[in-house]
Amino acid sequence: MKPFWILLSLFGLIFAILFSLRLGVFNKFNSVSEELASFSIERVPEKDSWMNILQNGRKIGSSHTFISKTKKGYLLKETLYIRLNTMGLIQDLILKTAGNLNKDFTLSSFDFEISSGRFHFSAQGSVSGNVLSVKTHNFGSTKEVHTKVKERLYASSGIVNTAYASGMKPGDEFVLHVFDPVSMSSEPVTIKVIDKEKILNMGIQKNSMKVSIQYQGATQLAWIGEHGEVIREKGLLGFSLEKTTRKDALFGLLAESSQDLAEIASVKSNVIFDNPLKLEKIKVEISGINTKDVHLESGRQVLKDNVLIIQKEDLAKLPDVINNMNTIPDRFVKPEPFIESDHPKILNLVEKIVTDDDTPLEKANKLMIWVHKNIEKRPVLSLPDALATLINKVGDCNEHAVLLAALARAAGIPARIEAGLVYLNGRFYYHAWNLLYIGKWITVDATFGQIPADVTHIRFSSGRMQQQLDIMNVIGKVRLKILTFQ
Repeated sequence: MKPFWILLSLFGLIFAILFSLRLGVFNKFNSVSEELASFSIERVPEKDSWMNILQNGRKIGSSHTFISKTKKGYLLKETLYIRLNTMGLIQDLILKTAGNLNKDFTLSSFDFEISSGRFHFSAQGSVSGNVLSVKTHNFGSTKEVHTKVKERLYASSGIVNTAYASGMKPGDEFVLHVFDPVSMSSEPVTIKVIDKEKILNMGIQKNSMKVSIQYQGATQLAWIGEHGEVIREKGLLGFSLEKTTRKDALFGLLAESSQDLAEIASVKSNVIFDNPLKLEKIKVEISGINTKDVHLESGRQVLKDNVLIIQKEDLAKLPDVINNMNTIPDRFVKPEPFIESDHPKILNLVEKIVTDDDTPLEKANKLMIWVHKNIEKRPVLSLPDALATLINKVGDCNEHAVLLAALARAAGIPARIEAGLVYLNGRFYYHAWNLLYIGKWITVDATFGQIPADVTHIRFSSGRMQQQLDIMNVIGKVRLKILTFQ
């Protein structure tokens, strides 16, 4: 749901919203109308469509979607090119998706790539019977996952067109699941047809069907033309897509990047903190969101009505040995996709950093310091991966968090990933950090080099990487008012 420079964790969150039906390699229906499930495949149009990607009216990229008939069904290809500004650093991002589809438009196989500079991630998958096989590649690391599926799987880039081809009409609504290659999990998406609407596109008034796409509390809008083509899309933070010609998409390209995503998504503070690390406690009023939709209360955070109290953890009286590990869920101890705590490179590094005689606190501190000192802090437009971060030694806060989680688990320390807001220079920015169990759960920020992390770290999600999707529900909505601090 990706971060920025020395603090932010926003990129993936924004683009998981705006391009939720593209960044997911495929979708699966959870419940659909009988009309959609039995549509005539002949109504799914071939297309060769180009779109401009805009932010507040300024072009920052383009997309190309191609669907053609084959002997076995359909071939679908999509390419997106985006130029982004993250904390003043401008980077180009390319996403490519290709899918072989059956005659009923269900997914047979797919190939997905995301690249930016020297960073590259790819995933390939195929469906055989009720088994989906996915293989990912990232900096020499290959992972393979096999999953049983109950519902029919559809290609992500064509799902809106397929729904439209079913004859959907205003008031129709259905739910699908988006597969996220970052977390290897699926999340529900609700598509609802709002109404028919005429919109101006390329100087022509066009008939369209206005559709809302709701994902993790965020809403994206799409306008679908009479022939099933997507004419316009709108998402958060001023992002939109507009149908255009090939020439305009390729040669009317941007001279500028997006506005600084970190800045426009940040939240202004009513208080200026000279040194947040010295604070022991803050009390902040939260408005603009439903606090029940995020993970605000637990550990050092206490929520009373809409007032959040954050108390800095006490590192005194921590045990020399962790004896109650059986109370910790396996998901915070074992390796997982992109947190490769069992990889030889991770294990060998841990042996060099910590010793068996170190207390849990000493181990956590040594690991945090190593990540803080050895990982260059700058935006990375790729999927956060612990092994890739270790090899490249560069990344933003998500890279710091996944690497520290992998190192900690390899050292026998349970680790979670947290995400939320953190204070810097008069504003609160989206950020990711860790929660490590060293006798009790303690917040640790390898990007800032803090254990415990200062109390301006306001957690909205905690657990595994997919829990960061919770933040989608607050971006652009949340408001903060510091009531007291000490």
